[in-house]
Amino acid sequence: MTDTTYDVVIIGGGPAGLSAAQYAARSNLKTVVIDKSPTAGALAYTNKIENYPGLPQALSGPELLDIFRTQAVNFGAEYVEKQVVGVKLEGDMKEVFTMDQVYKGKTVIISTGCMGRKATIKGEAQFLGKGVSYCAVCDAAFYKGMTVCVIGDSEEAVKEAGLLTRFAETVYLISPSKNLKVGNDHPTLAIKNLKVLKGQSVTSIEGNEVVERIQMVDSEHNENALELSGVFVYLHGSKPIIDFLGNTIEVSEEECIVTNKMMQTSIPGVFAAGDVTCAEVRQVVIAASNGCIAALSAEMYIHHRRRHKYDWAK
Repeated sequence: MTDTTYDVVIIGGGPAGLSAAQYAARSNLKTVVIDKSPTAGALAYTNKIENYPGLPQALSGPELLDIFRTQAVNFGAEYVEKQVVGVKLEGDMKEVFTMDQVYKGKTVIISTGCMGRKATIKGEAQFLGKGVSYCAVCDAAFYKGMTVCVIGDSEEAVKEAGLLTRFAETVYLISPSKNLKVGNDHPTLAIKNLKVLKGQSVTSIEGNEVVERIQMVDSEHNENALELSGVFVYLHGSKPIIDFLGNTIEVSEEECIVTNKMMQTSIPGVFAAGDVTCAEVRQVVIAASNGCIAALSAEMYIHHRRRHKYDWAK
């Protein structure tokens, strides 16, 4: 496992994270954005954005994100597509862990959004860590030669199912809808040991000490069971995504990250922006402004200044 040191490590590549990357990189700070997937966030699921300031015409969420990402990279930010599995935030040098690399930063900005979810399937919480997982990258290697399933219809779910086919003998992609949110020509769908079940809802996850089977029902209320060893859940909700943080940082009863008006968290040098914070209103423009403030606060923290440096055209 290698490690690299940055001025600013940004976790999350939505509008908050990418806005933070623009401002940090423009301030000549060595910046990296670690993004789980460019298709996983709330904005990526939005079909039409027409009220973002400066847009002459409506764009889809992915199109707007592409603009954010291109601007950040053009200003010098590094963008990597990886899953963050843990952090170490105390001390002068922070550490952000992915499966194959440690990213060290003088500051960290958390902007993972609010697409997490509480356990809703019967048995999901009971078997978490005992066959239920939310991270294929983290846990795929535990299921070599076994049968597993991925629950979801998003591009993220399809991609994670493809990753699991490298390890598991058989992977079922179980879609609650009758159509996946990818084209029929998506290369993952052609993998031989991937089986797609559409229009199926998982009603329960069952087993003794570990997962042994799932129960499903289709749109016509027909019930059936599937014997397997692992369940990877990719159904989205509206809970702040903070599972990788452990108990390292102060969160509210609603499990959002507590910040002050300068986006500072309970740990010096750690900032948060966007929907992962306890924001009263969730809009793209607000997430972007949070990212701007977080980056300017990070710059002020690194250079031990009391006032922000204004970032106008150069």
